[in-house]
Parts: sequence; structure tokens; C-alpha cells
Amino acid sequence: MAALINKLEHEGARAICSRHGNKPEALLEILHKTQQADSYLSDEALRTIADALNISRAEIHGVVSFYHDYRREAPADHIIRICRAEACQAVGSEALAAHAEEKWLTPTGGVSADRQIGLEAVYCLGNCALGPAAMVDGELHGRVTPERLETLVARRVDEAEGA
Repeated sequence: MAALINKLEHEGARAICSRHGNKPEALLEILHKTQQADSYLSDEALRTIADALNISRAEIHGVVSFYHDYRREAPADHIIRICRAEACQAVGSEALAAHAEEKWLTPTGGVSADRQIGLEAVYCLGNCALGPAAMVDGELHGRVTPERLETLVARRVDEAEGA
């Protein structure tokens, strides 16, 4: 195993690369598995993957920055995705997004100061007939009002805190 000079080794990423035969053509799957394990892709993990696959960090950065599903920072505890596509806009998703930004004091694409809430825009959740649509921690909801969104998020927070 090669040693990264002045760099920390990410053992999990190294193991994932090894399970995929250290093949550069498995990069997407390796990135997905690494993110699944850590919830995001750290610099340490990306350096280790580049070393294991014998490709440049620039190549990996290009892939990671191209695909929106990859995270470079640890995500918030709870992720709210609000559909901003035309069908949902027509029934109030812009007002819903503005309410969420004000309620949790974070812009769309950002994370609240306490890292509890992350707001993300998506451009179709496949729930157009029931807009505005939102996803809270991976759970899809239709006809979401500001009040309902607050209730859904509060429920998820309470569940996570064991209340």
C-alpha cells in the first residue's frame, strides 16, 4: 500500500477502492459508497481514492463537482428539499421556499447555523399533481403548506431526539 506523503489515510475509502479492484472505471461507484459510509466526501477520502486508483485529484474533483449528488461537507441533520419546477411554482413552491428560508434562517442551498436544517432546491420530485411537493429527510410529501412543512420537520427533529 502506498503511503500518502504528509496526508492522512482514509481507511474506509482505501477499503472501498480495494473491493472495486482499484479500477478507475469504478470511480462513480467508489464515490457513492464512500459518501454513503461517511455522509460526504472529505479531502482525505478523495486524496486516498486518487492514490488508490492512480488518477489525479483534478480528475476526481471534476467528477465530484459535475454530479450534484456528491457532498463535500457534512450534511445537516435534517434535509428539506423543495420542488422549484414549474408545476410546483404554479401552486406556491416559491412562497414555501421563502417561508423555509425565513423560518430556519438559511438560504436555499445552505445549512442552518446549528447544522440541524439544510434547505435544497430540486427540480422535480415526480409529484406534480400534488404540488407544491417537498421531501423531508427522504420522505416525499405533497400539497405542502408552510404550516405543514413546519409540522413535518418538527416531527423528524423530535423523532431524532427520541421524544
